[in-house]
Amino acid sequence: MLKDIANHKILTWDALSERRNKWREEGKKVVFTNGCFDILHYGHLHYLAEAKDLGDILIVAANSQDSITKLKGLNRPIQDELTRYHMLAALMFVDVVTVFSEDTPYALIKTIVPDVLVKGGDWTPAQIIGSDVVLAAGGEVKSLPFVEGFSTTSIEQKILAGKKK
Repeated sequence: MLKDIANHKILTWDALSERRNKWREEGKKVVFTNGCFDILHYGHLHYLAEAKDLGDILIVAANSQDSITKLKGLNRPIQDELTRYHMLAALMFVDVVTVFSEDTPYALIKTIVPDVLVKGGDWTPAQIIGSDVVLAAGGEVKSLPFVEGFSTTSIEQKILAGKKK
């Protein structure tokens, strides 16, 4: 069953591009977001469910192992790729998971041109990578609010400090 999730939801860029063309023909509204999603927590779940509510299809682009290490430091990611991608794919409101190893998902956004581009509340729409592509195509760019008190970094710090919440 887990293999079926990977086969149906975890896609290469080429396979995603083909599906995107099909969804465009069907008039489906495609929402795109990206991130590390290292340790899934309530804030992630809330954010991804809210992103899904903005359209018909939710694509989540997850950073590769190397890109997370580059962004977050040598102790990250905590979870391996297989775990992170499958946990995202197992969520009912996530339709597709794909991976990017570049510093940003800009090339991927240019490839699929989503109808809606979303990031978390620490990004203004003007700062969101790929907003120029999406807006030029007539799409929307949104910054969704964070759920306070939830972050992978705070979980990591608690683990390192040996504390429980």
